[in-house]
Amino acid sequence: MTGTLYVVSTPIGNLKDITLRAIETLKSVDLIAAEDTRHTKILLDRYSINTHTTSYFEYNKVQKADYLLKILNEGKSVALVSDAGTPGISDPGYKIIRLCIDNGIGVVPIPGPSALLTALTISGKPTDKFAFEGFLSNKSARRKNQLKKLKSEERTVVLYESPHRILKLLEDIIEVYGDMQLVLAREVTKKFEEVRREKASLLLEHFKKAKPRGEFIVII
Repeated sequence: MTGTLYVVSTPIGNLKDITLRAIETLKSVDLIAAEDTRHTKILLDRYSINTHTTSYFEYNKVQKADYLLKILNEGKSVALVSDAGTPGISDPGYKIIRLCIDNGIGVVPIPGPSALLTALTISGKPTDKFAFEGFLSNKSARRKNQLKKLKSEERTVVLYESPHRILKLLEDIIEVYGDMQLVLAREVTKKFEEVRREKASLLLEHFKKAKPRGEFIVII
């Protein structure tokens, strides 16, 4: 009898934003596969969860996926968590989830926080239809081409961006779209949560003066 992979959503900032079911699952599984075990330990300590952890991230996903599959085939249960939010969204969770499906291993979602949906719902932009593009290319020419393709998109567009590249992204948006109204959210649910609804030029000016910190969600 095979085990079960639980895809567990964890807080995107505020540690209180965890479900009772997530806590129960993390306590009951045989192993927790975490994007960063040190980061996840903060959450586990907060809720007195003593389950053993192992790392599963972008650069070890191939070898670790095989290891996790072996554990699951032995009938043990594994919880998959990312650093924040829902696993499988802009992280390597997809590979192990796909492997489990292909090998007849049960995959059970434990829903909860998502940075994407949290920011979108407070953006003031239409939410009935949207396109999530995650992180665009870190190469300027390719990123501009991606934005040019998105310009014809009639749905609300949601992007992720790092603090190191947010200024370049804003410059490219201005070049491709013009000086349009954007929504930028960062540190959502954390102490320094910030949501700005301004023209791209004003956002660019602001973050040139105030050093960008935290992961950004950009809503077009």
